[in-house]
Amino acid sequence: MGYSILLVGQFILDAYYWLIIISILGSWFPSFHSTKIGMWISKLVEPYLGIFRRFIPPLGPIDFSPLIALFAYRFLSGFALEGLRQSVNFLGV
Repeated sequence: MGYSILLVGQFILDAYYWLIIISILGSWFPSFHSTKIGMWISKLVEPYLGIFRRFIPPLGPIDFSPLIALFAYRFLSGFALEGLRQSVNFLGV
């Protein structure tokens, strides 16, 4: 049971990671964010990316905040998974 909880947690974190990547790549195509899928992905990802856009200004036409947000997400998701693993072990599930 505990292993299943970890797999679900990892799947959710990985799915969101890929949504961030799709949103970043979609920003290269102006019409992407006007499609239904693009709007759906933007609604899910923009609150997270907006945190980094507030503090990291673009350097000319290049915006590095999504790249930094992606690295931070990967780093923090590792901590989240480790915390989930330790909680599952502590509870004995």
